[in-house]
Amino acid sequence: MATTTIGTPAPKTTTFETMSRLSYRAVNETVLQALKAPGRGWYILFLIDLAVLAVGVLAFANQLTTGLGVAGYAPPVMWATYITTFVFWVGIAHSGTLISAILYLFRARWRTSVYRVAEAMTVFAVMTAGLFPLIHVGRPWVAYWLLPYPSQGHVWPNFKSPLVWDVFAVSTYFTVSATFFVVGLIPDIAAARDASTGWRRRLYGILALGWRGSNREWHHYSRAYMFLAAFATPLVLSVHSVVSWDFAMGIVPGWHATIFAPYFVAGAIFSGCAMVLTLVIPARKIFGVEEIITVDHLEALAKLCLFTGTIVGFSYSVEFFTAWYSGNPFERGQFWFRATGDYAVGFWTMVTCNVIIPQLTLWFKPLRRNIPFLFFISIVINIGMWFERYVIIVLSLGHDFVPFAFGSRTQYVISPTELAILVGSFAWFGMFFLLFIKFLPWVSLTEVKEVLPPPLKERTAAGGGH
Repeated sequence: MATTTIGTPAPKTTTFETMSRLSYRAVNETVLQALKAPGRGWYILFLIDLAVLAVGVLAFANQLTTGLGVAGYAPPVMWATYITTFVFWVGIAHSGTLISAILYLFRARWRTSVYRVAEAMTVFAVMTAGLFPLIHVGRPWVAYWLLPYPSQGHVWPNFKSPLVWDVFAVSTYFTVSATFFVVGLIPDIAAARDASTGWRRRLYGILALGWRGSNREWHHYSRAYMFLAAFATPLVLSVHSVVSWDFAMGIVPGWHATIFAPYFVAGAIFSGCAMVLTLVIPARKIFGVEEIITVDHLEALAKLCLFTGTIVGFSYSVEFFTAWYSGNPFERGQFWFRATGDYAVGFWTMVTCNVIIPQLTLWFKPLRRNIPFLFFISIVINIGMWFERYVIIVLSLGHDFVPFAFGSRTQYVISPTELAILVGSFAWFGMFFLLFIKFLPWVSLTEVKEVLPPPLKERTAAGGGH
């Protein structure tokens, strides 16, 4: 047994030493208890979520029957809330791949307790993001025109269109992310199958694909998971880079910049990590998994937010410096307009939520380990990141090359229809997350056990042992 010299401070307890009190059985029981029949609180929350979603669906139905005039577009601002929200949800999705794939390749042990939530968030966020290009174009029943298929009229998509780029980027990202998510679930669904009865056991038996946990199965599973992680990693950089090129390829002041690809990727990870905190903090309390998702895990996510937030803040300053140094009057005018023009409230909300508040707080360890504060700041960051996309899209279009359009007479204001659809998108995402957390293992049993010490055999009274 290890001893400590008198006068020497005791070694610091790490996350995994805190988790080492858990047995393998305790991990199974703690996580799988969430799969029991939903209680009244879950049903109430789910019904509220469905009510909010219904408001968004009704608003969309009204837009379909009335036309895009209810969207509040004010030329030249014809990309507005819908495209802003599309970019926001694509960004949310990227942190899931970072936590589940990239940190897996780098063997970051703290990811094991939170990556399943991040993976599910990725899939559901991409499902949400994919709705908004369809909502934006106004005629979703002809969305198949965006796909390159042989047709009698030889009508092919315009591959110079950013809309087509997004179709390929988002569909590819969704396919790989969903496959990665489902493959990672198989051993845990098998554990849920063995602990269930009735219809749940039959359902989990189908989803587990006959998993029995043999050496051969684990060998192939590990190889497949490693391959998918390596395959998904470039998508973190490529997909959101493609989304950024929707803007960077245009000559609109404020868009035509080479910094957009890394800037968008850093912002995506920043907002995604904040969303993971928003989801994990209440879930760990409700389902009693504080010993599996510890304060150390939350602090690690906060550090990742701090790192990526610093990159985002630096990108803001680089944008302003580039506009000033370029000598281009349109670029200078654009960034001056952002800070002092008709939409200045959105700009300063972005700066306050994404730079000022995180930089003034997350550098301090007591605040990084304060759970209510982390929950608050995660919401603040996501508000700021939505406004960042709003500033990039709406303000750039509202102050382009035509001085006539600069006045408040043509100022874009979000309409009630757009606001209802925006709020409904969060309910759409929340609906899938509530179903996931109640019907599938939302913490990885397999990988949490990998960071626990192996079980010890019972020591005999005579043998003692170390």
